[in-house]
Amino acid sequence: MGRALLLRWRWWLTLALLAGSVASHAASPYQIGVYYYPGWSPYTKGAHEPDPWAVIKRFPDREPKLGWYHDGKGDTLDQQLAWMADHGISFTVFDWYWENGKPAPQSSVRAYLQSPQRARVKYALLWANHTREPRNLAEWDALTSFWIDNHLKNPEYVLIDGKPALFVFSPDGLRDQAKVIGLPVDKLLDRARSKAREAGLKGIYFVMSTPADEFWARDFAPKAGFDALSAYNYHFGVDEHLKAGRMSYSFDELDRGYRTHWKWLVARSPLPYIVPMTSGWDKRPWGGSRDRRHDDSMSTPDEFETHLRAGKALMDANPDKTHRMGVICCWNEYGEGSYIEPTKAHGTAYLERVRKVFGGR
Repeated sequence: MGRALLLRWRWWLTLALLAGSVASHAASPYQIGVYYYPGWSPYTKGAHEPDPWAVIKRFPDREPKLGWYHDGKGDTLDQQLAWMADHGISFTVFDWYWENGKPAPQSSVRAYLQSPQRARVKYALLWANHTREPRNLAEWDALTSFWIDNHLKNPEYVLIDGKPALFVFSPDGLRDQAKVIGLPVDKLLDRARSKAREAGLKGIYFVMSTPADEFWARDFAPKAGFDALSAYNYHFGVDEHLKAGRMSYSFDELDRGYRTHWKWLVARSPLPYIVPMTSGWDKRPWGGSRDRRHDDSMSTPDEFETHLRAGKALMDANPDKTHRMGVICCWNEYGEGSYIEPTKAHGTAYLERVRKVFGGR
């Protein structure tokens, strides 16, 4: 075989292998996302000191494999997105804040949008609506226009039923904001959807965070016009009468608590449910939980895998209700002990469990 022919044959073989790998990944029926905490840049929302890692450094076992990184730098997001894509994570949901009539510093989102790896991992926003804004209709319109113009129209943005997905952290916060504005929540969401359609989108797919709760899940969410339910995290389980138990004192208890919320919401909610999953909880760097024993709720990689398998079983048993879609808390919430990003202590062990359970390259 001539050298030119040999090189051409190797080139075609490489393309075929790559195509087969992509096809295998695309064939997975699961869409698994992960929440991204954007607080690891100096002077960004959530940074407690000029060095946002200062308090985390007191817990050296949490040091990321990338070191104490700056999450607004391109090489940081390039590597993180590559890890996600290689381990079966198809989208990331950035915690996102709006205050003083503009977005809080969002260096990690900007770095994502400049990363060549963004074609491999889509993204969405979780509106962390902890502030009193918006306080009037003009501020609501400014907020929704910013979403549409800067994010929802982007080709990398997550679509559900052909509509960009917008996660809302606090339904009671939104209800209070709507009261101040003077319109019910459903009218505000419809107004945002109308602006999205005027911009050429099919609307907005609003996802509300909630535990298993009769009022929020079965009454408020459908009447307010939400499209689906999910959650950022849970801290305790409920019984069949929705009586909340104490906070978990181990990951096993936390896992069982999640399963009670899953079971009730899938069975009782009229809306689709994007299944929330977790790597655990330990808030000591941020000052600790109200009940300090709750901070013993971090997982081992094996416990995390068991938790993921339970989530997968729920999706498989309820494909119409869940769309086989889930989101993990979190990629890098080191202050709360919720992270699956590679660390110097565990390497890629948590990501390998995601790939093992849900597939991926």
